[in-house]
Amino acid sequence: MCYALKGNYTRYKAIKAAQYVRLASLTNELWTAAMVSQIQRQKYFRWHDAGDVQDLQHLEKIFEVCKLTPDTRHWMPTREAWVKDHLDSKPANLVIRFSPPMIGQENTTWPNSSMVVLKDASCPAPSQGGKCGDCRQCWDPSVKVVSYGKH
Repeated sequence: MCYALKGNYTRYKAIKAAQYVRLASLTNELWTAAMVSQIQRQKYFRWHDAGDVQDLQHLEKIFEVCKLTPDTRHWMPTREAWVKDHLDSKPANLVIRFSPPMIGQENTTWPNSSMVVLKDASCPAPSQGGKCGDCRQCWDPSVKVVSYGKH
């Protein structure tokens, strides 16, 4: 039921092509500097609107971008369980939330996670035009679980 699997990333050729360009850019030696340039003036940054961390090298690059943008609060959702082995080396300004694949499935083994629920979601975005508004619970490490309504 993931929004990313509802066709928008495959239906439109330009969007699909752009996704492949972004994936290929991970091997460019200028990627980290380019990301820092794009992010450095933002107060909040979410990694990946669809997709996930590709490998350890990609994760290390994300960590480096976070370190180089200390005034930005970063949030990265992931379904990659191996990332948990690297949480001790993540920068303090990055919250990594494990996202279990099943509706109603909660993960209690990660410091931070998210989950999809059928009712009583904590995320207010659907009632705010799909926007976070003033809510920043996804970026807040003290919020252990963020729940999103199934949509």
